[in-house]
Amino acid sequence: MTIDPRIAAAVNGENGEAEKAGTRSCLMNRRSFLLTGGIATTVMMIGIPGLAAAQTPAVVATYPRKFITKLSDLKVDEPFDFEYPDEGQYAESILVKLGKEAGGGLGPDKDVVAFNYTCTHQGGPLQGTYQAADKALGPCPLHLTTFDLTRHGIFISGQAYQSLPQVLMELDGDDIYAVGMFGLIYGRFDNLQG
Repeated sequence: MTIDPRIAAAVNGENGEAEKAGTRSCLMNRRSFLLTGGIATTVMMIGIPGLAAAQTPAVVATYPRKFITKLSDLKVDEPFDFEYPDEGQYAESILVKLGKEAGGGLGPDKDVVAFNYTCTHQGGPLQGTYQAADKALGPCPLHLTTFDLTRHGIFISGQAYQSLPQVLMELDGDDIYAVGMFGLIYGRFDNLQG
């Protein structure tokens, strides 16, 4: 196999026309390219010292404080249905006294929890699927996802990959109030419609 002498001359920097004009056929060799690229990447990742980044204030969602029910009216494993944070689509929620301590639980036994009733996979309805024996919600009628209510609504099995949105609550004497959401309700860009 023979190499064209013009190509060999260009690769070795022996191109007479380029040398006469004071230029090279290649502006940057591989080593220079990698060094320059590495420096540029480092500067972009770390930032330039002394150059202050623009500060963007955090967006804080505020939720209405809504009375749900009285703690003394709850019975173990008897779900109580309500809507929160609004009356909009996918706002249906469940409040249940589990009879065992749960993540985010309220009350003296930390066993009262509330979750959104909509499956996080494809929005299947979970009303009527509470399983007292397992303290779980589901299976979803669409793809059989089941959620553990003792562990912040994490999915146990099925197609979902996100936990159920948990309703944050506070206790004022015997009154239970919903005060916020932990997680995004299915089908929304923001938990509040308005």
